[in-house]
Amino acid sequence: MSKTDIELILSKYQNGKRDVLIPILQEVQEQQGFLSRQAVIRVGRHLGLPASKVFGVATFYNQFRFQPNGKYHIQCCRGTACHVKGSASVLEAIELALGIKAGQTTRDGLFSLEVVACMGACGLAPAIYVNGEFFAGVAPDSVREIINSYRKADNDGKTV
Repeated sequence: MSKTDIELILSKYQNGKRDVLIPILQEVQEQQGFLSRQAVIRVGRHLGLPASKVFGVATFYNQFRFQPNGKYHIQCCRGTACHVKGSASVLEAIELALGIKAGQTTRDGLFSLEVVACMGACGLAPAIYVNGEFFAGVAPDSVREIINSYRKADNDGKTV
């Protein structure tokens, strides 16, 4: 996101105060895909708030990300049905296979991981999405196979 993109968003909030902080952050993230350090600083300056206060508000809400998503964005459902059917073990297997925690992106930028509250596929639990591709009844043992299929496709230059 260029400086002018942020300035365009901020121009809509000329006399904005703290009450417009969340809408501004939402717009910046929508444009940029995440909240960069520079964006947090610029928003703070515009609203007359320290960057630490802006960051504190943004970290309170799990909707905000501070890293770009990976090429393959994995969403792991932790809704009630998925939880009962073992999604905690699935999430742990994904984190182990990728070497990251939920909310992070792998160093190579290939994978990112997000925990979601519910995907609305309770009868197919536990479930994960990878770039919108749905996987139902995921077992911890099948996680590496799913991830490796995306790695292989990436190495082969294909899209999954």
